[in-house]
Formats: sequence, structure tokens, C-alpha cells
Amino acid sequence: MNADVRPEMVALAPGQVLLSDRRTQRTWPVEVAAYHLSAVPITQFVYAEITGQRPSNALGDRLPVEGVSWWDTIRFCNALSLREGLTPAYSLHTADDTVEWDASADGYRLPTEAEWEYACRAGSTGPRYGPLDEIAWYRGNSDGRMHDVGGKEPNAWGLYDMLGNVWDWCWDVYDAEVYGPYRVLRGGGWFDEHWSCRASVRRRSHPTLRIEDVGFRVARSVAPATP
Repeated sequence: MNADVRPEMVALAPGQVLLSDRRTQRTWPVEVAAYHLSAVPITQFVYAEITGQRPSNALGDRLPVEGVSWWDTIRFCNALSLREGLTPAYSLHTADDTVEWDASADGYRLPTEAEWEYACRAGSTGPRYGPLDEIAWYRGNSDGRMHDVGGKEPNAWGLYDMLGNVWDWCWDVYDAEVYGPYRVLRGGGWFDEHWSCRASVRRRSHPTLRIEDVGFRVARSVAPATP
């Protein structure tokens, strides 16, 4: 594969993150195993190279791909895995609109919500990993548009655009009892006010919807050591 197509991945050590939900006033700790996460959201160039499609409204090779549904991202992960000779992480069952995740697969996948927040915080404990204008494109500085990935300062672990620019799809169901199949979105986008661009903010969307400020980044599990 062309080296420019393969996402740059950052290795993250295991740890713990405390998740919270303002709606339910609930908090819960999650242990996070070692994994890799893409340094930037998937760009339009990479998405087009893998899928042959450019679904975004504003076009640019270095802009994050947006207007992709959760289902689109699942298919992208499998296609990228196959192109690199990796085992796809997902089995898609279109008859009943379900997806099975093979946690032992070495292919690409979406980060879990816990992995996303753990990576975003990068060891920090405040609402953001740095001053907002220095780390994120949001309503206050974006001029009403997306920007090329990697244009703001990264967090302490070398991850860019964890806040602002586009929201990231995560693997998790938001709240099955209340919202059915809706999936979690994280990070805030270019059109959001500052209060939406915080490490703990959760948003939801139906997995079939394509929204102009929603993109994604990819993760890979670290294979367990063999005896």
C-alpha cells in the first residue's frame, strides 16, 4: 500500500479513564488495554483511496472526511484491513442490521468511547488538554468551515484534532434502552460552541445518518503476547 494512504497510528499504553454522562448524572471507570489510534481523523484522500468515494460537502485531500454514517465507517475499517492483509474486525449481518466485533482481530476498527476519551485526555484531568484556540477548530475560530487535519497543536500523546473540526464516531451504543441503536459521537466540531468541545461531552446519532460535521478515526488492538 502507498505509505501516504496508511493512517499514521500512535501507540497508547494501557490505563484507566473515568467516563461520565451529564444527562443521567452517572460516572463509571473503565480499564483500557493497550491499542493504537490514528493521529488524525481519516482524511478525504485516504477515504477515497480505500472506497473510491468522496462523500464530503467541502472537498480537500487533507480535510477530514465527513458525511459518513457509522455503517460507512465500519465498512471502511474492513476494507482498509483487507487492503493491508489484516483480519477484519467486523462481521456485518445486513439481514438484521447488526455487527459483530472480533476483539482478537488485528484489523482496523472504531475506538470505543472509553478509548476515545482516554486518548483525548492524554493524562490530563481538565475539560481540555490545552487552550481551546490552540488545539481545536470550533465556532469561535473556524470561519464556519472545516480545516485540514493536524493544523492545531496535538495533545501530549501526539494526537491531533481530538477536539473540534469534526466529531468522531465511536463503536459504542449510546443508551440502548432510551435511544435504541444510536451510537456515540465524541469531540465536537467546527460549528460547535466551546462548551461542546470538551473531553467528556457525549453526543449521539443514528448509525445510518450522514452528517456534515461527523467523521471518524481508526484504532487497532494490540495483539496479546504469545507464550
